[in-house]
Amino acid sequence: MKAAKKRSDEEAPRENQNAPQALDSGEARAVMLAAAGLIVFLYFIKLILLPFVIPAILAYICTPILDWLAKRTHWPRLLFAVVFFLLILGIGGAFAVFAASHIIVQAESLGADLQGMLQKFAGEAIDNHNIQFLGYPLDAHQIVQTVLARFRDWIGQTDQLTLITGYSLAALMGTFLSIVLLFYFLTSGKRIAGGLLWMAPPHRRSLVRRIWARLDPVLTRYFIGMIVVVIYATTASYVGLGFFLGIHHAILLALLTGILETVPVIGPTSAAIIAGLVSLQTATGIMSILDYALYATALRLSIDQLVGPIVLGTAAHVHPVLIIFCFLAGGIVFGIPGVILAVPVALLIKSTLATLYGDQSA
Repeated sequence: MKAAKKRSDEEAPRENQNAPQALDSGEARAVMLAAAGLIVFLYFIKLILLPFVIPAILAYICTPILDWLAKRTHWPRLLFAVVFFLLILGIGGAFAVFAASHIIVQAESLGADLQGMLQKFAGEAIDNHNIQFLGYPLDAHQIVQTVLARFRDWIGQTDQLTLITGYSLAALMGTFLSIVLLFYFLTSGKRIAGGLLWMAPPHRRSLVRRIWARLDPVLTRYFIGMIVVVIYATTASYVGLGFFLGIHHAILLALLTGILETVPVIGPTSAAIIAGLVSLQTATGIMSILDYALYATALRLSIDQLVGPIVLGTAAHVHPVLIIFCFLAGGIVFGIPGVILAVPVALLIKSTLATLYGDQSA
């Protein structure tokens, strides 16, 4: 009995030594200062973040698959990385060409009779009666003419044309840069990650490895949750647009909705506008517009308030309220890249704090 007790007393300190311990205050302050400096740096370069963020996320999702294939087949990992790059590029290019051709046709058809459609719906909205605006009677024709005239004046301004041209060139350059970066991230992502680790002081690298070991599986679950959200958005959009609203090209619009769901705020808004413009051509009256508005609202609420927070929150073990807060805060501070990175950064902070405090339950 005494020997067993003595042996257990000797093993207890050894087990306590193996358990992760909370870091001292100096290490904690160093981590906090480094994080604050990184946030300030990212804020100043937020305009160039997006072309780096999306390729990095794609490469991160593909990396475990590439490693598994290379280990399974004993073939060079570079070979699979190039194949995946060409596959992603081919699928993305084919979808872009297919979608662009249909969108152009729809835009030409819509533009040919835009005034007539708007006048028809405006007339139904006011029951084909005149309305009084600042003491002046207006009918449907005058309302539409005024709106279109204001739009033409706005789009024809030199500042607006310059702004649109600048955004178009930036989007083109950003797309090309994203393609190049995706190739580098797929082929040499681990070397890039090793370079980032090298930037940490040698005596802090073990801490960085511990934080990453805790963060990696959580991030994986989060991105899997994002894939689930995209699948849900595509399926729900097809059901709503195709079966309930009977809109043409429902499959294309549903795929577009699912893909644009990966670009928060601007992506879903663009998808809703495109689908709404297409629905105008098959609308038979004001009720058709109300039906589409009801569909768009229900889809948005189901994704933003139900499926997204629940799936992403469960996948990453983060409360849905924090997910919503991260989306809003990230968008205000960093724009689109901030919305995309908001939850991963929150997970990084959570993993870092749990490592600093030695908390195994987080």
